[in-house]
Amino acid sequence: MMIYLLLGFAIIFEVIGSSLMRLSEGFKKIAPTIAMFLFYALSFYLLSRSLSHFSIGFAYAVWAGIGTALTVLVGVAVFKEYFTFQKFCGMICVIAGVVFLNATGTGV
Repeated sequence: MMIYLLLGFAIIFEVIGSSLMRLSEGFKKIAPTIAMFLFYALSFYLLSRSLSHFSIGFAYAVWAGIGTALTVLVGVAVFKEYFTFQKFCGMICVIAGVVFLNATGTGV
């Protein structure tokens, strides 16, 4: 169960890092830039720790897929970006891709 928490926090930290990238305004603002690098480092560290239990394909697909979907939702909720039908379809495709990639294996 703890290994799933590691992967979950890796995803959350990646989403925070992506949000901070937007706030850094092209690395012009120093505080969000430093925080972004910190959260990405934490995310990659936790992702690498989860690889002791999960296959790289499973862990990366889940990390990237859920991270992408959550980042879209953060963009809509926090940055007031539009949630279009195309974004919805893209999120469904990403999630379906994660499911299909892992349908043949157990992920470990």
